[in-house]
Amino acid sequence: MANDDLALIAARFGAALRSAGVPADPGRCERFASAVTVVRPATRYELYLCAQATLASAQAQIETLERVFAEVFGGLSGPVPAPEPPAPPPGPDRPPSTDDLLAQAARSAQTHPGPPGGPGGEQLTQGTPVGQDATDGEPDRRDPDGAVRPALASGAERLAGKDFAELTPAELAALAGLMRKLTLAVPVRRSRRPHPTPHGKRTDLRATLRQARRTGGHPLRLARRSPVLRPRRLIVLCDISGSMEPYARAMLQLLYCAAGGAEAEVFTFATRLTRLTGTLAHMPPALALQRAGQAAPDWLGGTRIGAALQEFNNTYGRRGLARGAVVVIISDGWDTGDPALVRQEMQRLSRVAHRIIWVNPRTKSDNYQPLAGGMAAAWPYCDAVVSAHSVHALEDLTAALAHPARHRPTSLDASRRPT
Repeated sequence: MANDDLALIAARFGAALRSAGVPADPGRCERFASAVTVVRPATRYELYLCAQATLASAQAQIETLERVFAEVFGGLSGPVPAPEPPAPPPGPDRPPSTDDLLAQAARSAQTHPGPPGGPGGEQLTQGTPVGQDATDGEPDRRDPDGAVRPALASGAERLAGKDFAELTPAELAALAGLMRKLTLAVPVRRSRRPHPTPHGKRTDLRATLRQARRTGGHPLRLARRSPVLRPRRLIVLCDISGSMEPYARAMLQLLYCAAGGAEAEVFTFATRLTRLTGTLAHMPPALALQRAGQAAPDWLGGTRIGAALQEFNNTYGRRGLARGAVVVIISDGWDTGDPALVRQEMQRLSRVAHRIIWVNPRTKSDNYQPLAGGMAAAWPYCDAVVSAHSVHALEDLTAALAHPARHRPTSLDASRRPT
């Protein structure tokens, strides 16, 4: 049975159902075609069951579906028959094959009035193979009236538990819809300078006297002020070495797609530190990562975590960028430099940062221990270590970001690993 014939069957059948009041949109028609390719119905009743499972969404639609099915394909003029017994062995009177049944259904659909493309008769999307979910890799879907309605791809949902390192660039792009549902919320802090507020605990004497000038020097109303709560700054240091490139791409896409998330200062490092904050705000993550790779002399090569942290502390941390901030370091801990330098710079960073969260995809294993030199040196100064190796694992990262307290362990024992 050709795919074109099956697409014609689904399109004409869906048009007839929509004319009868059943909302059989092109997406349901594609699912019907996919079910037929999987089930390969050998009887008309099995074909009807495929239509009932994919095209009807309420009990009230069953009667209309049965009537339209009988009009388009024939054979169900009365009540739905009981399940037929198993087919007998091949012989002179054997039932028609699957191809014969589908060919007969195609001829019935062609003789049914209402060609595809007419009123209420949209065809299946051209270029989409029958049997493939039309939402795979598509950020939206079109209703029968032509309006675009956002929808998360079922293919993206299936990829949500897959490791980022195993995803192709196209599959990673399909996860953008799921990433937009995540919120990167960071803890709040009290501002150092109080601001006017009607219910503050402190009396603003200057503002009170200034207002009293309007009432002849009598302070009829007390002006108050109090510190306000502001979100802490989020700083991301992302390793773009060879082993971390897939995860770096996913993390940058998360920062780019997370709607309502905290505005982050983004840096990448391999053998040198590169600031991407402005670049990421004006271009997609893939292009931003490519720009970062062009700026790094040894992109996808070795990693010098200690040197990158030292450059950050000397250039940006000294200016107060990291003071009271939540710092996220994305790296597997493999360092070609001196682990003592990593320990020294992590200690400097921990003195000014509110929390340090280390994202290491290797920690997805329950048997992981910080044996790499760079990871072992940085471990005592991390408040949390998460894997974030898939979309499902990103929940641990968002929880660690929103956690308000600090937790600095002093032991490298895996049983006391930061959480």
